[in-house]
Amino acid sequence: MLLPSTLKFLKSLKQNNNKGWFDEHRDQYLSAKEDFESLVQQVIDGLMKQDATLSGLQVKDCVFRIYKDVRFSKDKTPYKPNMGASFQAGGKKSPLAGYYFHLEPGGNSFAGGGLWMPAAPELKKVRQEIDYNFGEFERIIANKGFIKHFGKVEGDALKTVPQGYQNDNPAIAYLKLKSLIVSHPVTDDACVQPSLVREILKTFALMQPLIAFINRAMD
Repeated sequence: MLLPSTLKFLKSLKQNNNKGWFDEHRDQYLSAKEDFESLVQQVIDGLMKQDATLSGLQVKDCVFRIYKDVRFSKDKTPYKPNMGASFQAGGKKSPLAGYYFHLEPGGNSFAGGGLWMPAAPELKKVRQEIDYNFGEFERIIANKGFIKHFGKVEGDALKTVPQGYQNDNPAIAYLKLKSLIVSHPVTDDACVQPSLVREILKTFALMQPLIAFINRAMD
């Protein structure tokens, strides 16, 4: 579980997103950071029992910085009003598909993952895997537990058919996707319950066949 003070800090940061306020409340930030990293370690410990490909993963490999890169952004606020961690073989900078937990108070927290905006060579391999093994892919995403928890696979899609495929391809809706993402909302109340880690791991277990399918394409 997370401490209520961690959610309170992020709520206050969203309302006071400037360096002066952040510097004045650095102790609160450090406490929230430590709390979130403790959660991430617990998730890693559980995930390594579910997914052997994550062996050796460390907290520092997973947690994203709270400081924003504003060089190319219209929004110049310096901090993210959220905390996030990505769990995949090789860490958060890996091109592989993985699991993700996003903490953002106000009803914006979620657990999910998949493959986010891969480079063209990786996306080409995934499309080929879906095309060649669409029956297997369809069984994964049509699983009742998968649908109940996630709904459907989402992501920005091409407006045209990707090169090398035809519009009548039965997998065309997925072949057009530029990302393959699933997510499940996590309420603010759930974030401060002792069952949080268990619920995150349950979500990750339901999506593990999708992660394995995608990563097989990139081996």
